[in-house]
Amino acid sequence: MYACARCNPEPGTSLPLAPPCWDYVVARGSVASQGVWRGIGPAESVMKGRSCWESGTVRSLCNSGCLSKLNKDDSGDEEPTSQSDRSELQGTLKILVSKLDDLSTCNDLIAKHGAALQRSLSELEGLKVPVEGGEKIKAVNERATLFRITSNAMINACRDFLDLAETHSRRWQRALQYEREQRTHLEETIEQLAKQHNSLERAWREAPTLASTTPIAPTINKEGSERLLKEEASDDEDTEYFDAMEDSPAFITVTATESTQHRRSQSNLSGASGGQSSDWNQDNHMSPSYNDVCGKELQPRRQRRTHVPDKPNYSLNLWSIMKNCIGKELSKIPMPVNFNEPLSMLQRLTEDLEYHELLDKAARCDSSLEQMCLVAAFSVSSYSTTVHRTAKPFNPLLGETYELDRLEEFGYRSLCEQVSHHPPAAAHHVISQRGWTLWQEITIASKFRGKYLSIMPLGAIHLQFHNTGNHYVWRKVTSTVHNIIVGKLWIDQSGDIEIVNHRTKETCQLKFSPYSYFSRDVPRKVTGVVADSGGHAHYILSGTWDDKIESAKIVQSSRGGSGSEGKQKTVYQTLSPKLLWKKYPLPENAENMYYFSALALTLNETEEGVGMTDSRLRPDQRLMEDGRWDEANSEKQRLEEKQRAVRRRREAEASDALDEGREYEGYQPLWFHQRRDSVTGETNFVYKGGYWESKERQDWSMCPDIF
Repeated sequence: MYACARCNPEPGTSLPLAPPCWDYVVARGSVASQGVWRGIGPAESVMKGRSCWESGTVRSLCNSGCLSKLNKDDSGDEEPTSQSDRSELQGTLKILVSKLDDLSTCNDLIAKHGAALQRSLSELEGLKVPVEGGEKIKAVNERATLFRITSNAMINACRDFLDLAETHSRRWQRALQYEREQRTHLEETIEQLAKQHNSLERAWREAPTLASTTPIAPTINKEGSERLLKEEASDDEDTEYFDAMEDSPAFITVTATESTQHRRSQSNLSGASGGQSSDWNQDNHMSPSYNDVCGKELQPRRQRRTHVPDKPNYSLNLWSIMKNCIGKELSKIPMPVNFNEPLSMLQRLTEDLEYHELLDKAARCDSSLEQMCLVAAFSVSSYSTTVHRTAKPFNPLLGETYELDRLEEFGYRSLCEQVSHHPPAAAHHVISQRGWTLWQEITIASKFRGKYLSIMPLGAIHLQFHNTGNHYVWRKVTSTVHNIIVGKLWIDQSGDIEIVNHRTKETCQLKFSPYSYFSRDVPRKVTGVVADSGGHAHYILSGTWDDKIESAKIVQSSRGGSGSEGKQKTVYQTLSPKLLWKKYPLPENAENMYYFSALALTLNETEEGVGMTDSRLRPDQRLMEDGRWDEANSEKQRLEEKQRAVRRRREAEASDALDEGREYEGYQPLWFHQRRDSVTGETNFVYKGGYWESKERQDWSMCPDIF
């Protein structure tokens, strides 16, 4: 006899024993599916509570009505804003915890009675006497009944839990959505406050320092006002902000004045040029001046174009194209020309020469340290055109070339060639009649990560001056394009550049600070130190990569106290800073011409006599520049398919040669060959000659047909 000790309406009411042949299905310790328990009648009991089981009596077994009753609110229409709603949610959570306790208790009981049932069955198998067998069979039946009732209790408790969860699922979803909206609203509010705070700080920093000594209201000059308005306008765009990641400056500069009063700055551009500007016309052999840099000895003999057709306004579903590109190499993604600008990567590489006059000036320097300052300014100037140029240049076809012949105008000739397609690599060689030669091999490693695109140029840039033999080597920093999917595209440069003069062992350490909304430094800041072979600093460089670079001669240095981060900083006393480089203003209507600079506007201008593989002759790029984008997309697909067919043919020839035991020479560039660099020890492509001679003869018979 079994009795419910807690809720049976009549104490001692017996429950009929179930037959020993009840069925159940269990899969991996849990019920396989709902409704697999068969033969469960309405008189069967469900466990409630954590009471112990006693011989001959089932304690803690009760009908399903004995479970805790639950007031279910099926409406779920109220917002979780009132105190009663919060209390109801807390009560629901407590009930769920109680249900979990019931499930745990049922699980323990099932394990206990299952073990007892197994022991009884084992004893039954070992019996020999029929009388004892009858008693044991009866015990087995009792154990089986207990196990069956406990299992039913488990099933009913699970069903109650499921019903409760389903009842409140809508309310929880609404509560979660409400919390998300509140969090988004709070983030937007904080962002607006931070923008206002940053704008006020910037306005305060731009105000003249003499405002405190004059009764009139502080004014901002025209240039500072325009820059402030531009920065405020850019801050209002949808951009992605990051916490400050840059390291604290490792040095402090103190500018020496005539009255020997020192003004200290945290290695910031404002500290270098915030006071009265010095006389740039005075002769000072301690620091290079800007006047000689900006003047051009020869005026262009040919009138170059000053505009390109305006960029069409075509709409495009960006997400439909980008969603299948995450994690792939950018060079392997088939992109429509809507994301491009009408220039190839070879032409973008040639844009590094926009401020070539810095190298002309450096070639005339007697001091290698002054020369290093100008080389550092040249390395920074190559990024000035990228601040608004978020469009992707065309990937060059294998064997594509680009020449820039400015021999008569500026004394130099430049040649680029795409020497590899996977991975994409371009070789560049420039020789100048004004005393310098530059060469580089750049391989672009890029990754698209959904929200941003990282572009990592790999390869060293070499610069050698003819009269002294000074050989400089440096590498580019990482470029990051943010807000690829949503928001306004913007580009940032971050990382370190080490420029080494391998003849004198002098170095320059440049730091490109990543943009941080919460940083007090000017955006796009660049700082640097020029040191001799012994590590003694001689010049401090400061500025921004999108505007200007200044240098200041160090006259004295000393170890200062520890900073806020516990790092000991060096205090440099310097002379007044000298302007090394300043960015040229963009042409009029540049925003409708892909933000091209004056040089970029001329790069794709048609010229006679160029090689058959020159980027100017690429049809899809020309069609895009003319505004015929649909035709450009079709032509781009044709060129890419033609290149794939040539690659498949080369792979087939290589396979045939391998089968026949012959050596197969793969693709070899036409104007460059691989050589081991004696300075860096790296193997890279260098110019082997012959291009300009072929141009003079107008003999391009050796050029492949790639277009």
